[in-house]
Formats: sequence, C-alpha cells, structure tokens
Amino acid sequence: MPLVEETSLLEDSSVTLPVVIIGNGPSGICLSYMLSGYRPYLSSEAIHPNTILHSKLEEARHLSIVDQDLEYLSEGLEGRSSNPVAVLFDTLLHPDADFGYDYPSVLHWKLEQHHYIPHLVFGKGPPGGAWHNMEGSMLTISFGNWMELPGLKFKDWVSSKRRNLKGDRVMPEEIARYYKHYVKVMGLQKNFRENTYITSISRLYRDHQDDDDGQDGNISTQHLQIEKSKFIKRNWEIRGYQRIADGSHVPFCLFAENVALATGTLDSPAHLEIEGEDFPFVFHSMPEFGAAISKGKLRGKVDPVLIVGSGLTAADAVLCAYNNNIPVIHVFRRRVTDPGLIFKQLPKKLYPEYHKVYHMMCTQSYSVDASLLSDYTSFPEHHVLSFKSDMKCILQSLSGLKKIFKLSAAVVLIGSHPNLSFLKEQGCYLGHNSSQPITCKNNPVEIDAYTYECVKEANLFALGPLVGDNFVRFLKGGALGVTRCLATRQKKKHLFVERGGGDGIA
Repeated sequence: MPLVEETSLLEDSSVTLPVVIIGNGPSGICLSYMLSGYRPYLSSEAIHPNTILHSKLEEARHLSIVDQDLEYLSEGLEGRSSNPVAVLFDTLLHPDADFGYDYPSVLHWKLEQHHYIPHLVFGKGPPGGAWHNMEGSMLTISFGNWMELPGLKFKDWVSSKRRNLKGDRVMPEEIARYYKHYVKVMGLQKNFRENTYITSISRLYRDHQDDDDGQDGNISTQHLQIEKSKFIKRNWEIRGYQRIADGSHVPFCLFAENVALATGTLDSPAHLEIEGEDFPFVFHSMPEFGAAISKGKLRGKVDPVLIVGSGLTAADAVLCAYNNNIPVIHVFRRRVTDPGLIFKQLPKKLYPEYHKVYHMMCTQSYSVDASLLSDYTSFPEHHVLSFKSDMKCILQSLSGLKKIFKLSAAVVLIGSHPNLSFLKEQGCYLGHNSSQPITCKNNPVEIDAYTYECVKEANLFALGPLVGDNFVRFLKGGALGVTRCLATRQKKKHLFVERGGGDGIA
C-alpha cells in the first residue's frame, strides 16, 4: 500500500514517510524487501549445522527472526564481518559457507502485509546500484549464490537466462540484471525511484537532550507543536531532484521519520594526492582502465602499466593487463607477508586467479641488481612519489631509494569514498573517527551493533559498505537489524496509541 499515488509522490512536499532509503543497490533492495512485510522463519525441516544456534532457533520457532532477540542469537558466532547480525543472517542463509559447503538456507520467507512499513528507495540509476557500472570482463569475487537476495535463488534465475553454467562465479552485468529483476518479481517497484539525486538531508528538530545550543532547527515552535500532534515525526527533510527523459531536473522535497543510508562506497575513488596525478594517463577505476584496453590504446606498448594497490580491484587490473600481454609494475605499501592482505582470506581452490596474482606479488618482486621482468614486477613496501608529464613515475622504497620508470599508463586502485555530500560535514561526524572521511575499511559509520542506528544521530541508519560490510553476503544482516528496530518501535507506538497515550508520539 503506497503512502500516496506514485505520480505525485515527488511533487507533494507535505508527504511524511516512515522511512526513506538512500541507495538502490543490494543493501537498499534487501531493506525494501523486509520493510514490505517479508519475514524469515525457521524452515520446518531445517537443521542448522551449528547445534547451539539451532537449539536457540528451536526455542522460538513460531516467531520470525525479525521478532527474536538478535543479540542472543548472534552470541558466540564468528565470521568474516565485524557486525554480529551480519554474521548471524549469513549463517542462516548460507550455513558453513566459509568451510566450502553449499548447504541450503534454514529459512523460508512469508509475506505478511500487515508488517508493511511505507518507504521510498532513491537511486541514481536502475535497481542494483553500482553493479550496473562495474567492469564487465571480470568475474565477481563471490559465488553467484552468495550474491543472491532472499526469496529468489540466483541459480534458478540465471539458469533461465543462459544454458551453460561454467562454474559458480558470475559476471557483474548478470548480477545487475538479477537485482533489477528481483525488484520487479518481488513487487517492490512502487517503492523505487530511479534517476534521483539527493542534495541535502537535514534535521528539522531535535529532542531536548540533543539540543545543546537551544536552537529548534529549521521550523518554528508553532510548527513543531503541529508536527508533534501527528503520528509520524518529521525528523528529516530530504531534498533532491529527479532527472527526467529530456535531461531536465525536477526538484522535490520530502519529510521522513527515519533515513537509512545504503549508498555503498564506490562513488569517489581515493587518490594518492601527489604531483601529476591528474595527468590523462593516470586512471582511478577499473572501467577507465578496461575502456583504454578495449579501445586498443595500450596495444603494442612496450612500456609497462603501473598498478597501485594491494586489494582485489588492483588484482583485477593486474589480471586484465596480464591477460592482454601488457607488462605490469605493481606497487603497494604492504609487505607480501602482511596478514591483513585480502588474499590471505580467500581459499586457493575457490579463487585460483587471485592466488596467481598473490604468487606473482611474492615471487616476482623487484631487485636492485636486476631489470624489470618481462610480464610482471612487484614493488612491495614502495609508494609513488610523483608522475611526470613525459609519462614517467618516481617510486620510493621504505629505505628511501628512488627509481624512475617510463609508463604507458598508470592505474591507482587504493579504495574509494562514499559521496555523503548531502549530509552535514560530508557525513564525517558519523564515523568512528569524525576527523576523517567515511571509508569501508578504515573509518566506517559507527552504528549500534544490533539496530544499525548511527551512534551519533538518532533515526539515521547505515548498512552495507558504509558500516564495513563490503560483501553482499553480509550486508543483508543490516536489513534485518534495521527492520527489527523499526518494527519494534512501530509496535510500541501502536500500543501507546491504543492505550490512549496522549498525542500518539512514543
């Protein structure tokens, strides 16, 4: 049941929604799915391989997971996420996946429409978010079934689209199409708005305990009293515009009780912040580098490509160059034995191509008394000092030794930052370190571990890469945490109103 007619929703500035979701990638899609009333229950025939967790699930088999104590269920579980609810939900959907098993989910899903919470999901492009913009030649890091969302098996969907399934790893464009189809088949389209750009999200008023300077925000006291008499608080004002077919921009303004940030972190590639980084031969994304190769710009070049970074995207770039017979200089700050390298977390049998890169990083490193190797040379514990206009770069080792190399191109792949320009202080104040930009790895948004509500801002939630969950497997836990929190608060409000509790504001 949409709150108002779809055609007028972005034109009616009087609309106040319980929830607005910023970002229409897998995080936003999964949250919309659960806010739409879909509830996970323990399957009648299911037996979870973790006997302690299974006994806990049996205690409240009649309740959906959303209505159970997530902290109790999460206790003692371990996994590749620092967020306990993410680990819990992952082990329910993919039991023992990290041990190489492909056990079925122990959950089944029911649509309970009385649990529907009106909401909107805003995205710059079609549902699927950044997956529509990823380099098409690369396999995803995860298996297809790890990329799937609740209620629609990826294998079932993809088998209806292509005949040959050559393994479990899939292409990003297939994932993007799957997410777009998911929104349609699950009946979520009414909640999604494409081609929308958020320009500001601001507080309208704060609770007295939050209001240190005595200011009431952006509205008058009289207006405040009017709003407090309504069932939904206008906590947030969301402004933006929708780009329509003729390219023009249609502005809109909405109000919301709660906002969920599901933007991901791929908006702005991180830079080295060094001299010459803005030269046209220096790229900062795989799509840029892939396009240069596909257009033949690097064909027949004898000078190597410089690749900076030690993560999986940098490894993708190494593979891309290597497979196109382009020599590589691979520069990274870490030592090859650093336990924090992502390759240490990937089983060799499941990810042979990434371990091929890691093997080259370890065995084909630069030696002062030797020249560059013909196909690939690594420079552990080095950094780039500068780029020069004649397409040369200066590298420096930990000991201070400098080296100059002529390049055909450079690709800087050292992470990315989300674009949170619509929030005050670019959203920095929400992070664990408020003086630094939000990043997935080093400075995620600080949240309550079980509700995903921002510690520094009530009624503002964050999930997915913004809170450190870069894998689709784990971001689904954010949707569970947020949904449980909002559903619990909604129940309390309804009880308060039913008991004649004054103005109906809990």
